[in-house]
Amino acid sequence: MEKKNYTVSIYTENNLGLLSRIAAIFLKRHINIESITASPSEVNEVMRFIIVVNVTEEQVRKIIGQIEKQIEVIKAFYHTDKETIYQETALYKIKSEDFLNDLNIQDFIKETNARIVTVTRDFFVVEKTGKRHEVDHLYEILKPYGLMQFVRSGTIAVTKNEMPISGILEKFNTTKTTS
Repeated sequence: MEKKNYTVSIYTENNLGLLSRIAAIFLKRHINIESITASPSEVNEVMRFIIVVNVTEEQVRKIIGQIEKQIEVIKAFYHTDKETIYQETALYKIKSEDFLNDLNIQDFIKETNARIVTVTRDFFVVEKTGKRHEVDHLYEILKPYGLMQFVRSGTIAVTKNEMPISGILEKFNTTKTTS
């Protein structure tokens, strides 16, 4: 089977230590996590983890099965890149003097739909939201201009098709409030 990127979405209760146990599932299988993001979901007190891995479909199915055995996990899903709308955000800190001396770089930032978020005498901070290759491309362009710092978020994603999770989460939330 061919390896490709899969986005794993995990809906969980908000409990301490769960992230470590989920990460251990990948570690035991020697699977590198390409990206991980945690955030509240659309339902109060339910967290959503988004994990991107490069594996075979058989491997991701087994991972989902193991993740769902964790007591705090409500439901886990996996999707291909074609089935999701996904983005990353990056911040680039650049020396002001190098940045100001080359007007082409300012034009390039505008052309790539990046934006300048902070300006000081010593540095500029540029923000870019897009696909990983777009973030990487801007990194390569800015690197020769005195890139002082760089940070990238994990992937955030929503599915193109309706997810059956909404009903599951509503039932979970109702059950939890009546307990």
